[in-house]
Amino acid sequence: MPLKLLTLNVHAWQEENQEKKLDHLAKTIFEEQYDVIALQEVSQHRNQDAADGKVKADNYGLILQKKLKELGSPPYEMVWAPSHFGYEVFEEGIALLTRHPIIKSHDFYVTKSRKMTNWKSRNIVGAVIEIDNKPIHFYSCHLGWWDDTEEPARGQMDELLKQMPADGRVFLMGDFNNHADVRNEGYDYLIQKGLYDTFTLANEKDSGVTVEGKIAGWDQNKQGLRIDLILTNQKANVFSSKVIFNGRNRDIVSDHYGVETVITE
Repeated sequence: MPLKLLTLNVHAWQEENQEKKLDHLAKTIFEEQYDVIALQEVSQHRNQDAADGKVKADNYGLILQKKLKELGSPPYEMVWAPSHFGYEVFEEGIALLTRHPIIKSHDFYVTKSRKMTNWKSRNIVGAVIEIDNKPIHFYSCHLGWWDDTEEPARGQMDELLKQMPADGRVFLMGDFNNHADVRNEGYDYLIQKGLYDTFTLANEKDSGVTVEGKIAGWDQNKQGLRIDLILTNQKANVFSSKVIFNGRNRDIVSDHYGVETVITE
């Protein structure tokens, strides 16, 4: 059975026509029936009441779950954790959604800072998900920049790699904030640590570009960036790796485009 994955930095509650874009994301998930979805910048207002533990009523991921249910989708379970305060009024976090059983989940900081008040604090969500009677480890990642002097990406990557199990299949999915076409920085560092890029392994692929033009954190950007990735710790038969929500393959829903990967093993 093919494994269908999606990663997307959703830029929650920062988009024009946000409700329409959220509806389009839900409709796409319903139609495509992804096995596992990694989302970043999954925000909720700080002053909202909690709907379920730390998840509040206006949590972007929670509302996405509700929209999927309204469409008649099989239930998607979500794991969400906050990372830091964003734009002062939000609790910004990361999430994993899956239509398969979650065996266990956890979250952990990869930065020296664990303070919500520091926007450079980076939390990771991980889950062991049972797919075709096999446990697979998934992580939703939102990392910092290679040349950051306070919280360099190399240290964050080292902490992330420490959390990976010694055996078993692992997928690291998310916004790595390190352009894959820049040599001797974060992307190369991860590949040299033994990870495989599903984009590189794919039989069918496009440009892989997930950011075009200037966005927060890439204010001087003048090129197409491939910073949203799906990496794995073992070679895989990757049928396709395609950019989605870029205005050509589905409508734009965020300042990042998504990556959709299909794996056949």
